[in-house]
Amino acid sequence: MLNHDSLQFKGHAKLKRTHALVLATLVSIGTHVNLAHADERESLEQLRATTNNLIELLVQEGVLNKDKADAIVKKASQDAANQMKKAQTEKALEENTVQDEKSVRVQYVPEHIKKEMREEIKKEVMAKLNYKAGERLGLPSWLDRISFYGDMRLRFENNAFGDGNAPAGLHNVDSDRYSDIKNTTEDRNRLRLRGRLGADVKVNDWLTGGLRVTTGQLTSPVSPNQTQEVSEGKYSIGLDRAFLKATPTDWLTLQGGRIANPFFYTDMLFDPDLAFDGVAATFSPKINDSWSSFTTVGAFPIDEIESSDTNKAKDKWLYSLQTGIKWQSTNKSSVRLAAAYHDFRNVEGRPNPTGSNFYDATVPAFRQKGNNTFEINDLNNVGAGTSLYALASKFELVNITGQIDLLTFDPVHVTLTGDYVKNIGFNHDEVLKRTGKNNAEETDGYQLRLDVGMNSFNGPASVDIKPKDWQVSMGYKRLEADAVLDGFTDSDFHLGGTDAEGWLLAANYAIDKNAWLSARYFSSDAITSNSMTGLDLSIDVFLLDFNAKF
Repeated sequence: MLNHDSLQFKGHAKLKRTHALVLATLVSIGTHVNLAHADERESLEQLRATTNNLIELLVQEGVLNKDKADAIVKKASQDAANQMKKAQTEKALEENTVQDEKSVRVQYVPEHIKKEMREEIKKEVMAKLNYKAGERLGLPSWLDRISFYGDMRLRFENNAFGDGNAPAGLHNVDSDRYSDIKNTTEDRNRLRLRGRLGADVKVNDWLTGGLRVTTGQLTSPVSPNQTQEVSEGKYSIGLDRAFLKATPTDWLTLQGGRIANPFFYTDMLFDPDLAFDGVAATFSPKINDSWSSFTTVGAFPIDEIESSDTNKAKDKWLYSLQTGIKWQSTNKSSVRLAAAYHDFRNVEGRPNPTGSNFYDATVPAFRQKGNNTFEINDLNNVGAGTSLYALASKFELVNITGQIDLLTFDPVHVTLTGDYVKNIGFNHDEVLKRTGKNNAEETDGYQLRLDVGMNSFNGPASVDIKPKDWQVSMGYKRLEADAVLDGFTDSDFHLGGTDAEGWLLAANYAIDKNAWLSARYFSSDAITSNSMTGLDLSIDVFLLDFNAKF
């Protein structure tokens, strides 16, 4: 006979068994719901079969009545449906997120920007392909550190002389402005060319070097042009760049050898083709995002002279200092202003004592025309056939250069450049003592120029000129006789030299990538009339060029 405690125990056992069956059912349901969440069709079917079998077993055992069993099945179905819906929502969100991450929203990009991007990508890809090709071919690694560049220019040149010009012979006997002019009256047409080939070498992360050869007369430092004529035989080729450049920091550049002009300048002082022998250092610290400064110092030998007891002339040097500041706006418009001091040492002539040639080497090795001169043997009357002409004045130049470059109409630049120079080395009493002549002080020069268009024509060799790039220019220049050294100024305006004023008109147009046509017209007159004839010297120069660079 069962007592109360045994009945209670059996009741508890039955209750525990019921709880166990219910728990097993719920675990099974949860497991299969998770499988259903994984969207597995077969697991879903197993879920239904297992759940139905367990519930029927619980009803048969008397653990659940029929109503509760139906409620459990209904609740499980609802939970499964809710979880399925949630899973589908999460999956859709995940797919949308992935799609959003893969999607790129691009605003309108101007056509010239697209072209620039394509060219940059092309350069990068080609550089990588060349590097890999070199590895496959087993080429030495130092070849990757050398980059070659060059250009060719074919030119038609017309020189037109004024009807009132004095003959060349009369200009050349003007000892106040002695020059070796061959022609002042007969118009001249020439075909000319310029060819240059260079190589830049990356030695390491902070040191680079370069070499460049060019056509042109070996005796002219300012013109690489070669006149085309079969009788010339072979063209002359000379080395006009040979340098090392160090950049130990972002704000310091040191270079030496035969280098490009290191200054911010115009062709009023220095011809664009003039190379500088010597050393230069440029400091370019950045003040903030808009402002930066630049300072360049340099020492450049002009003419090394072996002085002795029979040759009392001294080495000729140029010592220069330029400092300036630059402001740049957010749209890349900029303003630059610089002040420079250029001290040309020992370039003035010295008269020879009677019966000697101690100072023959004070005569310039190269001149164009315009500077006041004197005959260094004139005062002691050495004799016929020994006339030598040297510069009458010292040259210490103070130069102010400014430029405004507006990019409001990008990619079109509107650039206004101004330049002023004063030769403070001219001393009237010293010139009178040196020459015996009362030369007037003609020591000022200035230039204004406006350029409108793409500035790729004025950029370095590494900057590509794009098809249909264009630029038009106009300017006015006035350069008095002793404002600058006539041997170093622009060789095209007035066919080179000083004592000239006039206008410039120019245009450039790219017919394809790195191939363009350019035309320039210079109209100039002498500032001071010839002392022998009272006549001026008028020269118009027209240049039509076909250019290509690579």
